[in-house]
Amino acid sequence: MPKLPSMTGLDIVRIFKKFGWQVDRQAGSHIIMTKEGSLVTLSIPNHDPVKKGTLRALIRVAGLTVEEFIKA
Repeated sequence: MPKLPSMTGLDIVRIFKKFGWQVDRQAGSHIIMTKEGSLVTLSIPNHDPVKKGTLRALIRVAGLTVEEFIKA
């Protein structure tokens, strides 16, 4: 399993946008993203850096693999 880089919340949002996710709203320090046709939402903490376990969980919920996320 590849290692995840240290990333900020805004970096993560930028990558998820490449996969069709859109910023829906911001609630406090969390950015909420939705995707057309998907029942799940992503709640991305706008922290620097985002913990790697949190990032890995977001990638899994989005239906991606870590490899796909890193390539983007």
